[in-house]
Amino acid sequence: MRITILFGGTNKERLVSVASAQALCEALPDADLWFWDADDSVHATQAKTLTAHTRPFEHDFKPDGRGIARTIEDALDQARADDRLLVLGLHGGRAENGELQAACEIRGIPFTGSGSASSNLAFDKVAAKRFVAIAGVKAPVGVALADIEEALAEHGRLIAKPTHDGSSYGLIFVNAKQDLVAVHTAAKSEGYLIEPFIAGIEATCGVLEQPDGAILSLPPIEIVPAEGVFDYHAKYIAKATQEICPGRFAPEVTAALQENAIRAHRALSCTGYSRSDFVVSEKGIIYLETNTLPGLTKASLYPKALKAQGIGFADFLQQQIVLAERRTRK
Repeated sequence: MRITILFGGTNKERLVSVASAQALCEALPDADLWFWDADDSVHATQAKTLTAHTRPFEHDFKPDGRGIARTIEDALDQARADDRLLVLGLHGGRAENGELQAACEIRGIPFTGSGSASSNLAFDKVAAKRFVAIAGVKAPVGVALADIEEALAEHGRLIAKPTHDGSSYGLIFVNAKQDLVAVHTAAKSEGYLIEPFIAGIEATCGVLEQPDGAILSLPPIEIVPAEGVFDYHAKYIAKATQEICPGRFAPEVTAALQENAIRAHRALSCTGYSRSDFVVSEKGIIYLETNTLPGLTKASLYPKALKAQGIGFADFLQQQIVLAERRTRK
């Protein structure tokens, strides 16, 4: 079976994907590299070209290899014919909403991460909140777009985020009436989730499925964003953002974050690995969302938690490859 790192994608998170692929390539030096371009074509590329690409969070990547296929579906047909296992260095859009996973499952192609159903469920922030609430995880109440003005008056601050986007793209902080215009404008082109702003400490907690089937919660990370806002710039570009792992939480808070992360992972039927985001507030631990393909860049949160747990990145990937093979055989 040929190990192939698939990265890129047709959505806004393709830049993060390239940075993840750089880390994956270093840990899996013998893997082939397939780049899924914005026009849906797929191309082979060389490791030296990928690793030489600087500032991946800001600049598009240009592959140097031969074309594999004109569409991702054709590329998956080729992957099946070649007996390939796909290590997904992808984030967002069709790569994380279950569409790519369903296309792989239909063809019997093993891949890392969660399956199509759980990917689709977790990607929909509204649906994910409903399911984790069933598992006893506290999630914020949603605000209808038509009620946003009244909600602002009641809560003082709101936050709006795309229902189906990650990497903190499109966040809108609603602090005053003039911010309502931005939300209404953004909501014309895509679905938006609106919630009361919850003050507190931002935290994230990874979950890891091990080859023996055991589920492990990794050390929670405390996030101190630059300028107080953990958006795309603060997450990947700003140098002032602090990501403290393990987080400086009281033991009981750490335990609760880990328990909530496992509950969310199970409620959404995730497999392989996941990362859930929370706010530690005066009202307790509040769930925000779950990522089924969290960033794996050298600046990303999940690899930092693995390191704090004493798990090497290459060992983590080998375990995920074993799980992917096993799921496909079943």
